[in-house]
Amino acid sequence: MRRGEPSDAHGGDERELLALDYQTYDPMAERELRALARQIAEEHVLSSLVALHSRGRVAVGDVSFVLIVESPHRAEAIAAMSAFIDRLKQDVPIWKKPVWK
Repeated sequence: MRRGEPSDAHGGDERELLALDYQTYDPMAERELRALARQIAEEHVLSSLVALHSRGRVAVGDVSFVLIVESPHRAEAIAAMSAFIDRLKQDVPIWKKPVWK
């Protein structure tokens, strides 16, 4: 969905998504993000991995997540990105709530 487009994904109710509110339990989320970055970097033999995730309100169209992966080989970098995102969604205590107009 693009910025400003109505959504009917909620029972036929056409509402405009304005933002996402991200909530975390910061001490645990930060610890889990660091541990996950180390694990993925080791598993995929990366040169480096940096992950940044927003907290609080993020407007539609703004960046809420940045993942930078450095690897000698493209295939490992792509596999690492996919694995990191899957595990982030599963293991890191970050919750999002839509903000409707």
